[in-house]
Amino acid sequence: METQEKVEIIEKRTLEVINTDELEKKLEKKSPIAYTGYEPSGKIHLGHAITIMKLKQLQDIGFKIKILLADYHAYLNGKGTIEEIEEMAEYNKKCFIAFGLSEEKTEFVLGSSFQTNHEYVEDLYKLANLTTLSRAKRSMDQVSRSAENPKVANVVYPLMQVADMIFLNVDIALGGMEQRKIQMLAREHLPKLGYESPVCIHTPLLHGLDGDEKMSSSKGNLIAIDDTEEEIAKKIKKSFCPMKEIEGNPVIEIANHFIFSAQDKILIERPEKFGGNLNLTETELIDMYVQGDLHPIDLKSGVTKFMIEYLKPVREYMLNNQ
Repeated sequence: METQEKVEIIEKRTLEVINTDELEKKLEKKSPIAYTGYEPSGKIHLGHAITIMKLKQLQDIGFKIKILLADYHAYLNGKGTIEEIEEMAEYNKKCFIAFGLSEEKTEFVLGSSFQTNHEYVEDLYKLANLTTLSRAKRSMDQVSRSAENPKVANVVYPLMQVADMIFLNVDIALGGMEQRKIQMLAREHLPKLGYESPVCIHTPLLHGLDGDEKMSSSKGNLIAIDDTEEEIAKKIKKSFCPMKEIEGNPVIEIANHFIFSAQDKILIERPEKFGGNLNLTETELIDMYVQGDLHPIDLKSGVTKFMIEYLKPVREYMLNNQ
């Protein structure tokens, strides 16, 4: 596969790649490394799945994939004891494999396996000396920034994410747009410590089923990738889906990210008295919905049917590997 074709695959359905020139150079390597990190703090849901799909694409075009199961990060974020978090990390690992990442070609790394090493801590101290408190605060996650009394741990957290990229020898850092400030911090400071800047790929965030700006385990506004058929149907039926509205509509987003990345059309089954069945492209779906010619109930029905089938291999894998 030619470099330009690989670049086009990587850029498809992403919000930005920083930057393309550097990406082309990384692609010249025999086995470049793409990484992302996840806090083992709850269910793996469709919001995570957007980045997992991009990891699968990268794996298919020759990247070695490293997934950081960030147990110490989760601990600093108050997500439980180390023992509880490590148990969740094992569950999360199964979810990633169930969703289609190759177990043989994916390296899963616990943060606690290296984050107390002398070299790691030394680089962390150097990063702390380079980073102003104001910049570190801007890099904290939204919840921590809005807290009345954020803890010192919330400031250490983004510096650790930058240090993680050093230890994992990262060529590409992948994450949702909420990771952008941290990744820009890495691009700014890693060259000062003698390391290459990672190419940064940012994927879209998925709105929560309640219309909240982000799908989240802590808020419960999610579809977990191992939910039962009944759970998927119930959650989509109750989800926020305003008539004629596209922006911030989680059902439309699920169709965009999952259905139309897998196939060209969606089947919407309707009684003849309401116009009969439809077989719509992404553009046709959006146009009909904005015009009010497609009711939210019918949209939800079509999305539900697809997602139940789409996530069937995940449910089966998880049931067989309990």
